[in-house]
Amino acid sequence: MRIQEIIEGKKEWRTHVARVKVLPQDYQIVYKEIQKYLFKVGPVELTDGIGLLTGIVDLFEEGVASGKGVLEVTGRDVAAFCDDLIKDSKTYFDIYQEAVDQEVFKAMKKVTD
Repeated sequence: MRIQEIIEGKKEWRTHVARVKVLPQDYQIVYKEIQKYLFKVGPVELTDGIGLLTGIVDLFEEGVASGKGVLEVTGRDVAAFCDDLIKDSKTYFDIYQEAVDQEVFKAMKKVTD
């Protein structure tokens, strides 16, 4: 990774954080919980940039503009909202599962050979 890419990434992140900070308090609380959840669940695409998180802020800004409360935007089950966002994304858990399956397959193959 080039230094310029790192600098651009930091600028993009600072801009993103500034957008979150101007959201109403209830939106900020839910955003932070969504962010924590996504970082723990680990959709691989989060390491490629902040597109998913930016999309959430876009959605939240639209909700604020239309006068909706944050739970009207996400629904009461925020974890389900997150799961729905990443349902087609590969997660680190998926990668780990695949690695375990491959190791079991290799071990079983050695036993049967």
